[in-house]
Amino acid sequence: MYITLIATLSLIPHISVFKRISLFSSVLVLLGLWGKAQPVAAQALVPYVLPLDFERLEEQGLILAQEAAQLAQFQQYEAALARAQLAAQLIPDSAQVWGLLGSLYLQSNEIDLAIAALEKAKNLEPDNAAVLFALGSAHFREARFMSAASSLEAGLRIEPDNPGALFDLGNAYYMLNRYEDAIASYEDAVKKDSEFWPAVNNIGLALFESGDAEGAIRTWREALEIAAEETEPQLAIAVALYAKGDQEQAIRLGTAALERDSRYADLEFLKENLWGVRLLAETEQFFSAPAVRALIAQL
Repeated sequence: MYITLIATLSLIPHISVFKRISLFSSVLVLLGLWGKAQPVAAQALVPYVLPLDFERLEEQGLILAQEAAQLAQFQQYEAALARAQLAAQLIPDSAQVWGLLGSLYLQSNEIDLAIAALEKAKNLEPDNAAVLFALGSAHFREARFMSAASSLEAGLRIEPDNPGALFDLGNAYYMLNRYEDAIASYEDAVKKDSEFWPAVNNIGLALFESGDAEGAIRTWREALEIAAEETEPQLAIAVALYAKGDQEQAIRLGTAALERDSRYADLEFLKENLWGVRLLAETEQFFSAPAVRALIAQL
């Protein structure tokens, strides 16, 4: 199911976070701090260099960081990243700015740059839970599931009631085949947010992969009680029922789900949404049923 990007709203106070950059010199010119040296005629004259006003540079960096966060709220990621990059140059000792920059790199799928920026933020402020959560997301995107789990666990020791982080930790455990730990983490996420249907859905994924098909079906039905129009749990129920031999009900539920959202007719899409080996194998069988195969051909 969905892999969330952990909320990094606390990286810049009161402003949500989240893309490229002009040259550092352009801002200095803007501030009147950089001038083009002119040739001098007399040997005794030394070119005058304007002194840098570091307090003013820091103030400008904070303004740029705020603008980056505001632009990200409106999904203007390229402009946001440009400002965040420059802000990090102007105030390189700010964990919040590096955290913001890392989150924006993560949003724009520049994962290595995201990890580098977030590690700088972590070094500057080791107890920033939002940075640790973002690092966990970045490592997960690179399939570094052990590192993802470690970062998320560290963040949850600081901020234990974050349902998104608990969900992401469950996903990391799930990808490590630690199904009991995954289920426990998903359950903790649901305790914090009873409407968090993706966590309920992923409990079903973990149960199915661990061999409990009946428990998985019950759990997916619980997910549909929270979010009746969601395609994923309905299709998962259909696949599990088909595997049990209840073909009529399975095809009815499954075709309705696929008509609602045709993306789920793609096995690769399902894999990206954490459908495991067992469930994918059963899904392939379900998709080979004549009625389902005919529908998929029309989608």
